[in-house]
Amino acid sequence: MNKKILLHICCGICASSVIERLKNEGWNVEGFFYNPNIHPEEEYKKRLESIKLLLTKIGVTLIEGNYDKEDWFKRIEGLEKEKEGGKRCRICFEMRLRETLKEAKRRNIQYFTTTLTVSPHKNSLTINNIGQTIDKDSFIAIDFKKKDGFKRAMDLSKEYNLYHQNYCGCIFSLPR
Repeated sequence: MNKKILLHICCGICASSVIERLKNEGWNVEGFFYNPNIHPEEEYKKRLESIKLLLTKIGVTLIEGNYDKEDWFKRIEGLEKEKEGGKRCRICFEMRLRETLKEAKRRNIQYFTTTLTVSPHKNSLTINNIGQTIDKDSFIAIDFKKKDGFKRAMDLSKEYNLYHQNYCGCIFSLPR
């Protein structure tokens, strides 16, 4: 196949097994780190450094999106008390996937997907439906937690000594 795909990346752990799988399936992967939802900024920087470490080791190009946290807060205004996985998360997923599609088009990359579906804490059906709604011809809908994707991510994260976060990323998902 050897088609090019832009992969939205949420963190190094999730990216590890997803990139491995995509490469094994014949994809030429470019990584896109776009996560204005991650707070505080120190956490954003830790996750960015982790993904840089991983992608350098495995030879994948990294594109860093704009860290526009003000826009993210504006979009989720009024949804601060939503439970994890609710309306706030849907808006956040859509924001990041739309920006990934824009970046793919800017770079003339026909396909895009996301690492978000590898997490057992994320609803893959919801995420894939959002991606398909954004662009059914370009979004590659895969539930990356299948085929032991999350287990493989945990194994690879140890192998690569990647940073382990303990919450999704937004300030409202921080453990209290």
